[in-house]
Amino acid sequence: MNRRTALSLFAALAFGAAAASPASATPSVGAPAPAFSATDSSGSPVSLAAYRGKTVVLEWTNHQCPYVVKHYGSDNMQALQKEATGDGIVWLQILSSAPGLGGHLGGKEAVAKNAERGAEPSRVLLDPDGKVGRAYAARHTPTMAVIDPKGTLAYYGAIDSDSNWHPSSVEGATNYVRAALSDLKAGRDVQVAKTRGYGCSIKYAD
Repeated sequence: MNRRTALSLFAALAFGAAAASPASATPSVGAPAPAFSATDSSGSPVSLAAYRGKTVVLEWTNHQCPYVVKHYGSDNMQALQKEATGDGIVWLQILSSAPGLGGHLGGKEAVAKNAERGAEPSRVLLDPDGKVGRAYAARHTPTMAVIDPKGTLAYYGAIDSDSNWHPSSVEGATNYVRAALSDLKAGRDVQVAKTRGYGCSIKYAD
């Protein structure tokens, strides 16, 4: 077993990885996206309903997760955020780690972490009680969802097709979120609408 394979296996065992592949779990793609309200990093209320008429991306994150580090360390996530928001899409980054558990951040800490890594979501939602995450059955970081302007869940699952934790694995992978956004922009049905997530298990409160 080579060093890269051994480290990948360790990361999978330590953080609970799952490979990206077609999946049939909830929530239901093609149905109305679960409604939610939360507080953002500045203490302001946020509701999904407020963004009706806009495409919305949801990103569950945990800065301590090696699979999240993969996408931020390679600038893959930041590039996708900038592309999306530059195209008028709302990008909501969600922190569902419970207080005292791995990856939990308060509002100021979350803003500082994004500044440190050059992340540019539209808003950062704090979900310490896990209500938003559980409403979407989010199990891993990163879990991604795309909601169309009508409020329909258009894509749900992994960010891309390569479940390896190493940043170099971004190269050559199919980015499902970018593809879904392109399909919506072109007025097409999303071709790959649901995949199995991979990453670290979300550290929900009991």
